[in-house]
Amino acid sequence: MSKFCLISGCLLAALGVIFGAFGAHALAERLTPDSLESYETAVRYQFYHAFALLICGLLTLKLDFNIIKIPAYLFVVGTILFSGSIYLLSTRSLTGITQTKILGPITPIGGTLLIIAWFLLAWQIFKSGN
Repeated sequence: MSKFCLISGCLLAALGVIFGAFGAHALAERLTPDSLESYETAVRYQFYHAFALLICGLLTLKLDFNIIKIPAYLFVVGTILFSGSIYLLSTRSLTGITQTKILGPITPIGGTLLIIAWFLLAWQIFKSGN
């Protein structure tokens, strides 16, 4: 589990750098200010949860990996849904994606999974007695 968390955190962080640079250089002049702000929000939340996964990986060195397992998976899936849907929604004028009705609800589902992951991680740590 430690390896999963650490690798996932590193990959999300690396992709965050790539997406952030792409947004700053390739999209800055092509998106509206509101779309660019949304895109930057997706990058920021991706980084937050990349760091959360790295922390989870380090926590597995001290705590039973089963405590971290579900929150870690929720961080990964939640980040993909939350940030991924915002990336697609904010760049729809460039990508030509018009079917945004399905993407709209995905963002709050991803956000809800992230919130659950944080509360569950706190609960699991509290329950562990460490």
